[in-house]
Formats: sequence, C-alpha cells, structure tokens
Amino acid sequence: MAVKIKAVLPGSPAEKRGIRAEDELISINGHEINDVLDYIFYAEDENLHLEYERAGRIKKKKIKKAEDEDLGLEFETYLMDRHRACKNKCIFCFIDQLPKGMRKSLYFKDDDSRLSFLFGNYITLTNLTDAEADRIVKMRISPINVSVHTMRPQLRNEMMGNPLAGESLGYLETFAKAGIDLNTQLVLCPGVNDGPELDYSLEALDRLGSSIKSIAAVPVGLSDHRQNLYDLKAFNSQEAAAVIDSVDRLNNNSQREEKIAFAADEFYLLAEQTMPGPEYYGSYPQLENGVGLWALLKEEFYEALNSEFFSEYELEKDREISLVTGQAAFPLIADLVDESLKKWHNLRVKIYPVKNDFFGHGVNVAGLLTGRDIINQLPAGQLGQELLVPEIILRHAGDILLDDLTLEDLSSRLAVKVRAVEVEGQELLSALLGLKL
Repeated sequence: MAVKIKAVLPGSPAEKRGIRAEDELISINGHEINDVLDYIFYAEDENLHLEYERAGRIKKKKIKKAEDEDLGLEFETYLMDRHRACKNKCIFCFIDQLPKGMRKSLYFKDDDSRLSFLFGNYITLTNLTDAEADRIVKMRISPINVSVHTMRPQLRNEMMGNPLAGESLGYLETFAKAGIDLNTQLVLCPGVNDGPELDYSLEALDRLGSSIKSIAAVPVGLSDHRQNLYDLKAFNSQEAAAVIDSVDRLNNNSQREEKIAFAADEFYLLAEQTMPGPEYYGSYPQLENGVGLWALLKEEFYEALNSEFFSEYELEKDREISLVTGQAAFPLIADLVDESLKKWHNLRVKIYPVKNDFFGHGVNVAGLLTGRDIINQLPAGQLGQELLVPEIILRHAGDILLDDLTLEDLSSRLAVKVRAVEVEGQELLSALLGLKL
C-alpha cells in the first residue's frame, strides 16, 4: 500500500533529498507504510531508505537526519487512511442518545487503536486484529486506553451488542504479558455491571499485573433522548456509595504500593460524600474520565491564590463579571469564587449553574452544555463586563459549541464580551481578575 504525500516541509531532510508532494510513500527501511503509526515508528531512525512512487515509477532515496529530527512529510489525512468506526452497539452509548439534527461528525463512533496511543482515546479492542495486536507489541506502543466495562466475556458481549466483545478481552492479557501499559475504564450501569460484577472486574484487572496502570469507574450518562434503547436508570445515592466502597476495597486488598482504581468525581457527588484530596489521586491518571478533576482544580486554584504574584496583586478598578458552569461543578466553583471575593473586595462575580435542557437534567457536566441553554438561562445585557465560559464547551476548531453556536453568537445574543477559560486553577483565577496568562 502506498500513501500519498500531501506536502513536504521546506528545509526538511525529505525536501533536501528531492521528495515532492504527490509522491506516494511505499516503505521506510524495508517496512511497508500503511498508516501514521508505521510512519512515526520507522521514521525515527537516523539513516532512512525510502521507497516511493512518482508518476508510475518506483524510486529509492537514502536520507540521513538527526535522531529526533522530523523527516518532513505531510499526508492527506492525519491517520493516512480511513478513521475506524465502532462496530459495537453498547447499551449505554451516549451517541445513540443524541437528538436528531446535530452536525454529522457528532454521530461518528470512534474505536481506533491508533488514536488511543496518539490522543488518549479509549478503545474497546473489538476492532483489533491479531496482526495489529502484534504490531502494538512489536512497536512497544504504550499506553493503550481500553474501555473494558466488564471482565466477564458473556456479559461484555451483551453490554456491547457484539458477540466478539468478550473474546477481545484476550488482548488485555497479551498486552499485559508484553509489558504494554494499560489504562482502563468501566462505564457502570446500575443492576448490570456494578455490585458483585464490579468487584469481579476490578479484581480480574488487578490480577493482570503491573501493566494495568489505572482503572476508572464511570457512571453511565443518560440523556432525555433515549428511544427504543436498553432500559437503564441513573445511579442513586446508595448505589453510588457502593461503587466507591468497591473501589476502596480493591485498593485496600491489592498488593500495589499506589492506588490503581478510582471512582469518578460524579459518584462522590451522587453519594453526597466528601471529595478526596489531591494526595488520593497520585499522578491523576484518569482526568479524562472525570476522576480527580475536582481535587486538581481546587489544588491549582489555591496554589495560584497563595502565590507571590497573586498575593500582592491589586485589582485597581471595580470588576463585575458573570461565569457559566455546569450544575455538577457549581459547589466547587462557588467556593473558589468566594475565596477570591475575600481578597479582592472590588470584584463581583455572578455564577450561573446552567441546567442542561438540551440533553436533560440528568446530564449536569459543563462539557455537554449547549449555546442555546446558556443563552436561554442568562439575562442578556445584565452580565457585567465579561462572561466567562468553560473552554470544554467548545468542540470544533476551538470556537463551536455542540449545537453549532459560536462564542461570537453568545456574545451577540447576551450583549457581553465572552471569554473561554481553560479548566485550570491559575487560568480561572486570572480570568476572574481580567488577566491573560
């Protein structure tokens, strides 16, 4: 298989040796190049032998470069071939719960092992072939992030609507034996894979050994648009507390020096339990799954607040602003804002915990807020000098929300300057004060 080269970077080793756009790369050092992982892995060497096709003729070039130097080739697509879609029909899939009429890209179900390594996406392993698993081991591609959900093969088949889902769990053992680092997640559905089933899955993952770096227990997300889907319900307080107990029990019984399993922040909120502090999460291995976000943001914010710069900083002019958050994070954001108001008395902040009317009130995280809900629930023209919104509401090209509205649309409709703020302590404090890092 040849991969068409879209561009060659000026001044790069490839450009200096005469490689051109529209050439088709066949192999590097005798290894066929099929996708981005092949290219990244085999182009690392200092001495490269490229085989490529130009106008129907096969050509070869030797290229010498520094070990960490970029060869300089760009391709039609980042992956170099088709983005692999998910073949499963999971009973909890949130994409199946999206309303009609949203942009097409939101309905694409990703399950591409290459994106797991490159961007941290979670994959199910059901798209993986033995040859691809062998390549992961050969190339030492690590870490791999895996959506496990349950370690019982038959239950996994049922939960994922795929008769091969249970069988693909065997790749976990293959990778573990090869020393490939694995981060795993269990999307929990009450009455399906929690309780004794959760205990079994946690223990089975722990038995795979040190290659299992972390396990996240995440509650199923349910929108109001579930139609003709598996009958699921949300976790109640007692069920959420039981999940936390299972996670704690695994950590206490494990022979590991550090915690391996973590319950998502949402479980602590549902169970009305105190959120663990930063020491509980170690290196925060599961932030993308909402594990430890609360503790990390609080830690970062107080570190910034007590830093030399902010300890001495004076807000010269009165500042009146508004801030948007999801309902889940409202108690934390309110506490952090209160600490700021104690220090800067000429700062006034109005916090708006926006209800998710679009997906349903069972969805309470900021990352799934839409522009329309923000516009409908905030008083236009009464939001002060600036409106701060969490950056995680943005999806495409850094400025489009889930419902295709932009920050400019929010600004125009609400008659206020809008600023997207990274969910990070120093960034949040700086934004409250009108500073830019």
